[in-house]
Amino acid sequence: MATIFEKIINKEIPATILYEDDTVIAIKDKFPKAPVHLLIISKKVIPSFQHIEKNDLPIIGRMIEVSQKLAKEFKVEKAYRLLTNVGESAGQSIFHLHFHLLGGKTLSESEII
Repeated sequence: MATIFEKIINKEIPATILYEDDTVIAIKDKFPKAPVHLLIISKKVIPSFQHIEKNDLPIIGRMIEVSQKLAKEFKVEKAYRLLTNVGESAGQSIFHLHFHLLGGKTLSESEII
């Protein structure tokens, strides 16, 4: 069964797309935890950060480049959090690799998604 991110990538469900290329798509989080809460998603289905293989490293590099670009566009490049959850116990609910980019407010150490 396709994840919600696969459905967004395939344009089967709507999302606010901020960036897209052949490797990565970035969208606004539908339930933001900060004034800036973006999701940077691999178009390749990789279940989690732990499942990244050596041949996936260019994808991760591209995800980082897009994260940096969007941080500048949203004017949070001096203070933001980039994170990914691995496994249900860590808060992962969609098993498709994505980074959360959060900023626009002071983020406490204990804040999680």
